[in-house]
Amino acid sequence: MKLLTLKFILIFIYLISSTSSYAIQQPNLKNLVIHKDPLKLEKINFKNINNEIINLNSFDNSLVIINFWATWCAPCAEEMPSLDRLQTNPVFNNLEVVPINIGRDSIEKSKNFYKKLKIKNLKIYFDKDVELANKFLLRGLPTTVFINKNGEEFARVIGFIDFNDNKIIEWLQKYD
Repeated sequence: MKLLTLKFILIFIYLISSTSSYAIQQPNLKNLVIHKDPLKLEKINFKNINNEIINLNSFDNSLVIINFWATWCAPCAEEMPSLDRLQTNPVFNNLEVVPINIGRDSIEKSKNFYKKLKIKNLKIYFDKDVELANKFLLRGLPTTVFINKNGEEFARVIGFIDFNDNKIIEWLQKYD
């Protein structure tokens, strides 16, 4: 009987310890999709405010977070300040947040959006022809795509997420 009780206690401790370590590795978000096999991305181009073409490969060897947004998107406005703080979070060495406006908004409207939200650490990028949005098969805004240092999409979030959440920061640190 004592042996059975001991086995039960050991199994219980094992299950508790593995569950808590799993929670740190992967945040519990209903709108987070983690790919079993990362998706290789090719020919990912977008434009900056000077109408210059930027290629995703220019962020080589960085954890890249592409955030698709629009000025008319209320959840985007709610999420953007936490993305701004994430960009300057000192726990990351090679993080690049790439917010891409797909709302066909003007540069001035986008700048006013940033000014209203006090966004100071993020650049403005555009996908006015929504080619990139179609390539990523977006289903809603905001959508955030996580790209590892090999240029592969390893996860995405459809909808709002608070990038100040410690579980998310700890999870992302594994890819930095």
